[in-house]
Order: sequence, then C-alpha cells, then structure tokens
Amino acid sequence: MEAVTLITGGSSGIGAATARALLRQGHRVAITGRDADRLDAFAASTGAGERLLTIAGDAGDEGHVAAAVRQVAGLWGRLDNVIANAGFSLPGTLEDHDPAAMRAMVLTNVLGPALLVRETLPHLRESKGRIVIVGSVAGTRNTPGNLYSVTKWAAHALAENVRLLVAKDRVGVTLIAPGVVDTPFWDERGGSPATAPTLTAEQIAETILFAVNQPEGVDVNHLVVRPTGQAN
Repeated sequence: MEAVTLITGGSSGIGAATARALLRQGHRVAITGRDADRLDAFAASTGAGERLLTIAGDAGDEGHVAAAVRQVAGLWGRLDNVIANAGFSLPGTLEDHDPAAMRAMVLTNVLGPALLVRETLPHLRESKGRIVIVGSVAGTRNTPGNLYSVTKWAAHALAENVRLLVAKDRVGVTLIAPGVVDTPFWDERGGSPATAPTLTAEQIAETILFAVNQPEGVDVNHLVVRPTGQAN
C-alpha cells in the first residue's frame, strides 16, 4: 500500500522539494500552505494528479490543522509520515519587529508543529509512522536579537519532547537542522544568502527522505546539515 505523507508549508522551498521527492518514490502526498494560487501552481507543475492533495490553510491555526488531517485521513484512509516544515523569519531584530508579526512567527514556527503532532498522533500510532520537524542551525547558534532562533530552539525542544512521548508507540521522530539553504524563505527576510555557502532545497529533501526511509526499528533523531564552508 502506498505510504501517505502530509507536509506543512509544501508549496515552495524545502517543502515542495520534499513533496516532489516523495511523489517520485511512490507516496501519496498532501501539502498545506497559506496561498491557494501557489498550491495550485505547484500541483500543476508536478503532474501527480490524484496522488497529490493541496490544502489551503494556516499551519498555526488549530482548526485549519485539524481539518487538514481529517481530510487526508478521510481521503486515503491512513497517515504514515508528517513533516512539520511551515515556518518563516523576519528581517531585523526583535527590537524592530512588529509585535503582530512576532506573534504570527511564534504561532507558525512553534505552535504549528505542536498542533500537527497533536492532531496526527492517533494515525501515526496506528501506522507506526514518522514525524519530521524542520528546525534550523539557528536553533542552537544564536545571533543578537534573533527571535527566529528562539522559535527554532523551541522546535528542537519539541522534537525531543515528542520523541519521549511516543517512543513506546514505535513512532519515529526526527529533527532536521539545516544550515543556510537557498529558498524563497529569504524573500521574507528582505535579502538573499547568495554571498554565503548554501545548500539547495533538494539536498535537504534528500536528508528528510533519509530519515523517513529508515527500516522498521531504526529511528534517526537529530540531523544537522550545513553547506561546506558554513562555520556557524
């Protein structure tokens, strides 16, 4: 039976690259995102037909997350993997962030993965599935006033917290901590990583697949992936 994977923030960047890789591997894939037009464009570009489900919604909204999980499980009857990928950063430091934007980032980057885990655990316990949380090197390597680092530090803590919760159920939990990746993520920060060593979204997708594809009984818990030349 084809595996079913749900990815938040799946219409671009790491999420989209992971969706493509999983589709090539034979998964049925559901992706969520805030922009319905971007989701539609991504779906059209894959040619995956009924093997790809797109769901517009906010990864930090409990109603949207619960509805997405119900839709996936109702359509395909199972859920084998969930990838908490949705997230964003803000330009500048917490001294000049807009408080409403700060709240939105915390909800997406911290509450979002927690809600996804909460809603999917019943299905993953049944399938003995896997959870992947996309963190960041920034989650352990702080820079001055970087609230994004705070949210990713929390995501790293969530991964270990969840691992302890579900180890007895034989559900796998993996934290992926990328270094600098050249994706549209940087558009929201108002800049580009072009002058620094970078990874591609496809390279991080391959790392995610490495975790997802481990044989039964093997759980890879923490993977840090930097481009060669990134010192921090």
